[in-house]
Amino acid sequence: MISPPERSPERDAAILAMLPNVAFDGWTKRAITADDADLLFPLGAPEMIEAFCDLTDRRMEEAAANLTETRLSRRVRAVIALRLEQNRPHKEAIRRALAILALPQNARIAAATAARTIDAIWRTAGDESADFSWYTKRAILAAVFGTTILYWLRDTSEDDADTLAFLDRRLAGVGRIGKLRAKAGDLLGRLPRPGKLGTGKLRMGDTG
Repeated sequence: MISPPERSPERDAAILAMLPNVAFDGWTKRAITADDADLLFPLGAPEMIEAFCDLTDRRMEEAAANLTETRLSRRVRAVIALRLEQNRPHKEAIRRALAILALPQNARIAAATAARTIDAIWRTAGDESADFSWYTKRAILAAVFGTTILYWLRDTSEDDADTLAFLDRRLAGVGRIGKLRAKAGDLLGRLPRPGKLGTGKLRMGDTG
């Protein structure tokens, strides 16, 4: 797990207060209503965005404590749906944040925030894997979540209905791939191992 950025009640309060202003002023110190913006976020926009993403992860985890879904896949879907609902008022802020994180100089922060968010979604959903599947699950969900967010930013349907349908299709596709891999693994497991094959040499004339 990647270490989180600096956390403090003051930074959280400043981020929450500035979100309505980001649509007009962008991720700049003009959007911050706190007087000590330079002390809270000395590195400017990238640091503000990283703090916002971290705060969003924590708010998602807290709100998901009462989820009733039992299957892991359904809990993942419910956690993402909850996250979209929480951030519906901040679409423009998120759109501007993604544009800033896409800049080459912000690649490290972009990768770190994405990794923390994907890990938070899995942990909040109840995933306790510790083997190689820990990596594969996060890599797969990163692709699903990334495309879902881009779709969501353009979605004007009520209560994110179109985005949730899009998410369901992506998750269903992942499920089908998982089933195909399981079947392929089962078939491969039935094949004789090289050491079990006959070792007799083929002689001239043994062509059947």
